[in-house]
Amino acid sequence: MKLTSFFAPARAALLAAGFAMVALTAADALASAPMAKTNAPGFHRFMLGDFEITAISDGTTDLPVDTLLKGVTKEQADEILAKNFLKSPLETSFNAFLINTGAKLVLVDTGAGGNFGPTLGRMLANFKASGYQPEQVDEIYITHFHGDHIGGLLADGKAAFPNAVVRADKQEADYWLSEDNAKKAPDAMKGFFQAAKADLGPYISAGKFKPFTGGTDLVPGVKAVPTGGHTPGHSMYVVESQGQKLVLIGDLIHVAAVQFPDPSVVIGFDSDSKIAESERQKVFAEIAKGGYLLAAAHLSFPGTGHLVADGKGYRFLPLNFTQIH
Repeated sequence: MKLTSFFAPARAALLAAGFAMVALTAADALASAPMAKTNAPGFHRFMLGDFEITAISDGTTDLPVDTLLKGVTKEQADEILAKNFLKSPLETSFNAFLINTGAKLVLVDTGAGGNFGPTLGRMLANFKASGYQPEQVDEIYITHFHGDHIGGLLADGKAAFPNAVVRADKQEADYWLSEDNAKKAPDAMKGFFQAAKADLGPYISAGKFKPFTGGTDLVPGVKAVPTGGHTPGHSMYVVESQGQKLVLIGDLIHVAAVQFPDPSVVIGFDSDSKIAESERQKVFAEIAKGGYLLAAAHLSFPGTGHLVADGKGYRFLPLNFTQIH
């Protein structure tokens, strides 16, 4: 008998035991590793024709949506959320969108900045992580003046985007920057007026706030469209390149699981719920019929996808992930 044949079973047993020990050691090491407890930087990029679009996360916060929604009972809202594996308070995304047309760099909304606590205000850091610098932004378009959309205009009390011109509908600006309106506002709303004045202040002082009126072409490929109701001068922005269209609808929707299948449901944040509902119904129908992309401030990040008509409502189909080379 050859010695190699004699020792073969023993060698196999030793090797098996060795592999088992390595596996146990590796398992022990993996089990003892601390959890990272962080995500990658919050940005997502895709192409729209020749334009580069970057969705940027400002963070999330929990909202008691089952009591904020109007047109459904709390029990109905909770049931719908549960069917979508969700619950209230709902962790809600806060999103901004960056458009690089090749000639202009345009930011739509800026997040909350320091207006709404530690889980928000991350837009600027994520903006930088996406590969851009604040000094590169040419124009900033604001959907409306709620603090979670304008707070990121400031950084350390100064203009966060020093070279940018800020634009918004004149009706929106006139309402929130009015001293008379601020004095008449309920105590719960006074902070919104104060935030608008503070956040826009450096740009107004520098002559870099330039409101527009109604539907306006802003830069080639980007147009403002009035969609009042959520606030007096709420605007959405339509982006178009090479026949492809993206509609940035701002706060026309807050709770996808409820308001896509039933667009008649409104939310307590709306200043005029009837107008807000009417605008949502109209815009959703146009987006679904045209097959356009939709993006919104409070859809689950990156907040972008298509709408498909489904009975009296719609199904939301999130944008398929595409690797940009």
